[in-house]
Amino acid sequence: MKAHFKTSVAALALLWLPGQAMADMAAAEKWIDSEFQPSSLSREDQLAEMEWFIKAAEPFQGMEINVLSETIPTHSYESETLTKAFEEITGIKVNHQLLGEGEVVQAVQTQMQTNRNLYDAYVNDADLVGTHSRLQSAVNLTDWMEGEGADVTSPTLDLEDFIGVASATGPDGKLWQLPDQQFANLYWFRKDWFDRPEIKEKFKEKYGYELGVPVNWSAYEDIADFFTNDVKEIDGVRVYGHMDYGKRAPDLGWRMTDAWLSMAGAGSKGLPNGRPIDEWGIRMEEGSCNPAGASVTRGGAANGPAAVYAIRKWDEWLRQYAPPGAADLDFYQSLPALSQGNVAQQIFWYTAFTADMVKPKSEGNNTVDDEGNLLWKMAPSPHGPYWEEGMKLGYQDVGSWTLFKSTPVDRRKAAWLYAQFVTSKTVDVKKSHVGLTIIRDSTVNHESFTERSPKLGGLVEFYRSPDRVLWTDTGVNVPDYPKLAQIWWQQIGDVNSGAFTPQEAMDRLAGEMDITMARMQAADESANVYGGCGPRLNEEKDPSEWIGKGGAKAKLENEKPQGETIVYEEIVKRWQ
Repeated sequence: MKAHFKTSVAALALLWLPGQAMADMAAAEKWIDSEFQPSSLSREDQLAEMEWFIKAAEPFQGMEINVLSETIPTHSYESETLTKAFEEITGIKVNHQLLGEGEVVQAVQTQMQTNRNLYDAYVNDADLVGTHSRLQSAVNLTDWMEGEGADVTSPTLDLEDFIGVASATGPDGKLWQLPDQQFANLYWFRKDWFDRPEIKEKFKEKYGYELGVPVNWSAYEDIADFFTNDVKEIDGVRVYGHMDYGKRAPDLGWRMTDAWLSMAGAGSKGLPNGRPIDEWGIRMEEGSCNPAGASVTRGGAANGPAAVYAIRKWDEWLRQYAPPGAADLDFYQSLPALSQGNVAQQIFWYTAFTADMVKPKSEGNNTVDDEGNLLWKMAPSPHGPYWEEGMKLGYQDVGSWTLFKSTPVDRRKAAWLYAQFVTSKTVDVKKSHVGLTIIRDSTVNHESFTERSPKLGGLVEFYRSPDRVLWTDTGVNVPDYPKLAQIWWQQIGDVNSGAFTPQEAMDRLAGEMDITMARMQAADESANVYGGCGPRLNEEKDPSEWIGKGGAKAKLENEKPQGETIVYEEIVKRWQ
């Protein structure tokens, strides 16, 4: 496989035939010199890579294709800039549409259910790899690249250079999606405030330990309470010790499925997502591809003590320590709220927001100084009291190109060329500097990121560190992401509204997931809908037969152990 994706410049040059439209190479030279710098490739190798794209695209010149992704800066750059470059270089026009993540998932689900070709390719989170590998409506890229799509698969793709390939690999060991952008959830804090001697002294006096990056949720809660109720005001601004969001919308569910339960410690040990219990609380035995249930009564953990604790803390902190109105914000609205500069920390913050949070003060970002230096840093998120060494510590979103069998082959091939173009080494370093959602080792290790790292708050150090493997996407225990994900935000929203307690909401959530998975099981058993890898639910038993005995973890007598912090510089040393 490795040899298939690597080739020399000389070998690529053989693909360049006399008589090919020189205007295309002129366009390639123009874009390489004016836009695609810096690059991990030499200019000669960039030209050779573009020569291959020009030749491979010849059968599709004049074609117009449609692709869809969510709205983040990386995809805006692709939609506004890279589509123009791709059209000028290859002759293929791409309409790259941007929508909210919920609408992208809905479009993907619609195309899977109807087999109508709505879009020719999607940047669809690798969270759906368990879905795609079971439903078989997506294209298995491993087989595609060696078979029907071999003629449009770049010899310089270099899969081994992608840092998120494992996330896009199914339980069958096949690659189902190609990473386009990825970002982690990390702890975010105002280091300038944490470093103030009078604040540090006051914190130590009250809590008996140093103010620093919280290692556990106890310390996070202490810091949240301290800034909200003791510090209260800094430089004339009312400040708060916590930031989150709670609007009843799909992204509230993702806030929880994006490893909130595993950060608390609800799942099993093991990477990427724990067996038998994953970060959604769904049980699937080692060596099996059949989910066995989410409820404690079926051996799952979605309504177990650790999960209920996690939801309770989310609700308490949002009410007690976040700025007024935070409970009414969604994922997209929470970013400008943080940039106002009145929040001391956020327990997990998506690094997709880095590009916006390094903007100058003149653009309304109050988390940088007048010279543009960052007043904040990012660090590993703290873990809850149920967490054990060897568990995943956080979530990593791997937005990945996904092809469907319902797309005509010629359109699929053209879209695959575009997907490889926007992730190619020729363009990736520049694209990553724009969107800061790094996907390649060659990119994160490029000297331009070494130079820029002091102004990115720890992002580069994190992605260069071995620690990054502790942050993984939604795993293969989830059999049908679109069907199950929509259950989460409605139930969590009922906690925020006060309609249900955390225990009641998680009981309902686990029960509804089991009902939905029971339907999947029936469909799989009768019509092989999930390729034999659909759910096979355990019979219900008394919770006492599972809790603490291979199922959900038993409730701790003390869910708030002593707070523990670490000096930020020590984390950076470990990362380096």
